[in-house]
Amino acid sequence: MNVMLSTPAYPLRVEATPDPLLTRWMWLFKWIFAIPHYIVLFFLQVGFLLVSVVAFFCILVTGRYPRPLFDFSVGVIRWSTRVQYYCSMVLATDKYPPFTLKDVPEYPVRVDVAYPERLSRWLVLVKWLLVIPQLLVVGMLVTSGWSAYRYMEDYSPFSGLIGLLSLVAVLILAFTGRYPRGLFDLLMGLVRWTLRVLAYASLMTDKYPPFRLDLGGPEPTAATSG
Repeated sequence: MNVMLSTPAYPLRVEATPDPLLTRWMWLFKWIFAIPHYIVLFFLQVGFLLVSVVAFFCILVTGRYPRPLFDFSVGVIRWSTRVQYYCSMVLATDKYPPFTLKDVPEYPVRVDVAYPERLSRWLVLVKWLLVIPQLLVVGMLVTSGWSAYRYMEDYSPFSGLIGLLSLVAVLILAFTGRYPRGLFDLLMGLVRWTLRVLAYASLMTDKYPPFRLDLGGPEPTAATSG
């Protein structure tokens, strides 16, 4: 008899849908089109790091992540993910990313993080230590570095495992006219893992990221096993 084990969803959610018709060669030029985003994101990411420092002391003293600061941090993750989904990781849409921190329901990739009403005061002191094994994994997935923040900072196309798989996907797209769905599902699983680690390392949740690859565009509500 099979026993079904259910795992609650992680506080960070990623939903993505690949464009049904992608231009075969547009991916070669997307990084040029995205330059205005890179400029804005540079300043947003500086703000993200400063907000994380302020949030550290707020959590340490009050046990809460101030909601306006939390919403800003989620917005920066959304913006960065949309840009990378468009031009440097996954590359599964030709739709230009919007210039906004807000959620855009009609955009092919969406990110949200559930706001925690309370956070552990003592855990904030040791998260940097607990997250090291996850950071090592993220370093292999994203870049040659090992910081969770490199996910947002690295705009070099096709760096790390995610970048190499993206390159394979767009080369297949160039020669066949189709983006391989299997590679898309795998890439989204890797991106989802990376974003979960980023949320934890940025003090946005106390729930430790699972060592689990949740494949596909839709966010799994529960993982089951036999």
